[in-house]
Amino acid sequence: MKFAKDFLFGAASASYQVEGAWNEDGKGISNWDVFSKIPGKTFEGTNGDIAIDHYHRYKEDIKLMAEMGLESYRFSISWPRIIPNGVGEVNQKGIEFYNNIINECLSYGIVPFVTLYHWDMPQVLEEKGGWINKETIDAFLNYSEVCYKAFGDRVKHWITFNETVVFCGLGYLAGAHPPAIVGDLNKYFQATHNVFLAHAKSIELYKSLKQYGEIGITHVFSPAFSIDNKEENIIAAKHANEIDTNWYYDPILKGEYPKYVVDIIEQKGIKIDWTDEELQIIKRASDKNDFIGLNYYQPQRVMKNNMDEEVERNRENSTGAPGNPSFDGFYRTVKMNDKKYTKWGWEISPEAFLEGLRMLKGRYGDIKIYITENGLGDEDPIIEDEIVDIPRIKFIETHLKAVKNAIEEGINLKGYYAWSVIDLLSWLNGYKKQYGFIYVDHKNDLARKKKASFYWYKHIIETRGEDI
Repeated sequence: MKFAKDFLFGAASASYQVEGAWNEDGKGISNWDVFSKIPGKTFEGTNGDIAIDHYHRYKEDIKLMAEMGLESYRFSISWPRIIPNGVGEVNQKGIEFYNNIINECLSYGIVPFVTLYHWDMPQVLEEKGGWINKETIDAFLNYSEVCYKAFGDRVKHWITFNETVVFCGLGYLAGAHPPAIVGDLNKYFQATHNVFLAHAKSIELYKSLKQYGEIGITHVFSPAFSIDNKEENIIAAKHANEIDTNWYYDPILKGEYPKYVVDIIEQKGIKIDWTDEELQIIKRASDKNDFIGLNYYQPQRVMKNNMDEEVERNRENSTGAPGNPSFDGFYRTVKMNDKKYTKWGWEISPEAFLEGLRMLKGRYGDIKIYITENGLGDEDPIIEDEIVDIPRIKFIETHLKAVKNAIEEGINLKGYYAWSVIDLLSWLNGYKKQYGFIYVDHKNDLARKKKASFYWYKHIIETRGEDI
């Protein structure tokens, strides 16, 4: 089987992780510009002031994407580059930069796939409460309207938010992302609701403009599986899927919150400020959602948590590797001896990916899906000046095989975006953890160099994955 001609082969990045130019051409200060400069928050104090300087080198980078044969480039827009204070005056230099990115992509026939929010919020809004302040919803709606009207004549694929579970979970529970709050369940659940409402309002706005593109949201996809057949661990896996998956997917695809989680919230005395009108907007918008984006790296292997322990949340244990209890203490993730793991302790399991896709179809039916991120974080070996990232090739190949199997089973998958198109700044791990097809030499003026995976992915695209 070959991948169909309307299946998009792409790769992805995010504004803060690649652009740099943090205070150039009228850009406002973002929450990450501030947070990353707090001592101890990032690996070796790295920040995105320069990142990989994509702001000044986008032509070189997009030319490399075209040489690789990319059919689509998923990138995010920096909100403070467009509206420096979150609300108010629009920065025309920011509009110009993204126009240049979009037009450069289109000149090579690369389809732009645009994410509106990949975690970099204007600091002015963060200081006013960020996602727990309902004014941020209106500010996001205004920002999205500016983007739709500026770029929507050429951009026909939109993502509202990237990984709500991460920026809310690490922001309000683990303290490892802005605003660095630890263990506040009220703020965590309020923030997630406000994001879903902002998504719903933004989708309705987009549809009202009749730009005839498609719009959706991207979520982490980390399905939970019990470590064995014990009933208590099977229940723990169900619990994990409810709070980590269904809480995020149900409002988008069903238009309502899962009763299982709502009951837990009520039992814990958590108060979410939501109105009947807001819930109706979320319900209404679910019918207008065109697709779901999945960022899959690893599954969760879970067991009932029978340990009574307090785990201090920090950067070191917020890496995504298993070993921590859930925020409510009900279950814990486990590293298993019979599984394969990356250097960062993330499980490599295309089999769990496929099984998770089946679970998703079982719950939500024939939804349109894009794999918006999937890739291997590694320290790539350099042998005789060549970057020989064979583990990355194997990782992506096995996951594309799972995608192919899913399509053959009737799952509606329409594209695959590797993370990442180029080595970039990891939010918490600096430049030590590499994901890209293109190497960036930080000791040699950020020179770009093609890896072995670059040529491999080019071949996969050219042959529509026939050999996989």
